Amino acid sequence: MNKEAEPTFWEHLDILRNYILQILIVALGCGVLAFAFKEELFSIVLAPKDSNFVTYRWLGFPPFRLELINVGLTDPFMIHLKTTLYFALIGVSPYLLFQLYRFISPALYRNEQRCAVYVAGSGYVMFLIGMLVNYFLIFPLTVRFLGTYELSPEVKNMISMQSYIDTLLMMSLIFGVVFEIPVISWLLASFGLLRASWMKKYRRHAIVVILILAAIITPTADIFTLLIVSLPIWLLYEISIRLVMLTRPKNSSPKNL
Repeated sequence: MNKEAEPTFWEHLDILRNYILQILIVALGCGVLAFAFKEELFSIVLAPKDSNFVTYRWLGFPPFRLELINVGLTDPFMIHLKTTLYFALIGVSPYLLFQLYRFISPALYRNEQRCAVYVAGSGYVMFLIGMLVNYFLIFPLTVRFLGTYELSPEVKNMISMQSYIDTLLMMSLIFGVVFEIPVISWLLASFGLLRASWMKKYRRHAIVVILILAAIITPTADIFTLLIVSLPIWLLYEISIRLVMLTRPKNSSPKNL
C-alpha cells in the first residue's frame, strides 16, 4: 500500500498547536457562556440545598432550611469564576477528546482506532453518569445531613458558599472517576491484565475497600448514607466482572490494517 510522506517532527508540532488553539477557543466560548448565564448556572448548583429538590421529594424527607453565606470580600466573584471554569471544562471535554483522536488516529491501526473511540466515548459518558448520580443522590443526602446537623439548639449553623461549592465540585470529580471502573476493567481485560476469576475471588476484599472508600467520600456518620454511596460502587464492580467475562484478551497476532 502506497503511503504519503509522513509529516516531520516540526509539522507534527504545528498540527498539535492548531488543535490546541482550537480547543482553547472552544473552551473560552464555553466559559463565556457559563459566566454570562450566572443565574441559570447557580440555579442548578444551588438546587440541592432546597428542601423541594427532587431527591428529597422522592425519599419523602421533611422540609428543612439551609442558608449559605459569603464570608470574604472576593468570595462571590471567585466562586463564580471557579464554577464557570468547571462547567466550561465539562462543556469542552467532548471537543477535546475529538481533537485528541484526530491527532493520534493517523498513527493507529483500524482496530486501535475503534478501541480508542470506544474508550474515550464510554469513559466520558460514565464520567457524566457519575456526576449525575452524585448531583441527584449522594450530594443532596450529604448536604441534608451535614447542613442540618446540630451540636446544640443554641448553636446556629452558618454554611459558607465556598464550602458548599468545594464539596460539590470535589464529590462530582470523585464520583466521575469512580464510575470509570467498568471502562478501566474492560481495558485491562483487553490486554490480559485482569480476569473475572480474580475479581470474583477477591469480591469480599473489594466490598471492604468499597465501604472504606464510601466512608471517605461521604463525610457522614449514618449507615443509611454510607450504604447509599456504597451501592452504586458495588454495582459498578459487579458490572465490571460481567464485562471482563465477555472480553477476549488481545492476541499477539499481527494487527489488521
